[in-house]
Amino acid sequence: MKIIVIGPRGKMGRLITQAAAERSDMELIAGVAPKGRDYIGTDLGTAAMVGRELHVPVVDDLEDVIEGCDVIIDFSTKEMAMKVLDLAISHKKALVCGTTGFGPEEMQRFHDAAAHIPMLYAANTSKLVNIMNRLLELVAETAGDELDIEILEMHDQWKKDAPSGTSKEMGEIIAGALGKELSDVAVYGRNGASPRKKGTIGYHSLRAGNIPSSHTVFFGGIGERLEITHHSYNWECFARGACDCAAFLYGKAPGFYTIKDVLNF
Repeated sequence: MKIIVIGPRGKMGRLITQAAAERSDMELIAGVAPKGRDYIGTDLGTAAMVGRELHVPVVDDLEDVIEGCDVIIDFSTKEMAMKVLDLAISHKKALVCGTTGFGPEEMQRFHDAAAHIPMLYAANTSKLVNIMNRLLELVAETAGDELDIEILEMHDQWKKDAPSGTSKEMGEIIAGALGKELSDVAVYGRNGASPRKKGTIGYHSLRAGNIPSSHTVFFGGIGERLEITHHSYNWECFARGACDCAAFLYGKAPGFYTIKDVLNF
């Protein structure tokens, strides 16, 4: 399958390029950088620090190269992702998007795109994070109403959105298992006199150093608590997962797919 990577110099785009370059079932045909970057026109292997040239260009206009691809992988920015989505729809190309920080209206655009293209959105492409999500669902279904639920997420100092897209997805899974909407029960941080309200899901976001990604969900009972945690040591697990998502999407009919489909959950 022929792959285009959006933002190949970004922390995820670089690792996705490296992961795709190692796969025998993928052929990279272009990297697409934001306009004005100094690596536009260079070889994709050089731009993404693969360690060798890939004889593939880095361009600044997706429309120049989009017809030659099968799947686009985009872990860029909110603004760039919207432009990529529009072009994927107009050219009928499959799209994997892992960019986070979208509002409800923007997310609806991804769902609407599924009428025209194979669309896979994943806030987190790690296999173990998604196994953790299954565990969260099990705990919430079994004993959620008896427990106080708090979510702590940690990321690097450069992450723009808070809470993280992964922690929002975790909250949505837990709330859904309890028959609730996250928007009705989420509480973001506390300050001053703020006693805990029963049935809510608390959120806490830390940003420090170069922490790649860490999520802990606390289920607090009386005299005991359960903690379910995932730590990533680097972003390679997400890059490999993104490539697995692209491989899954190749040849699929239009529709909205998730990482659960990829992992056959």
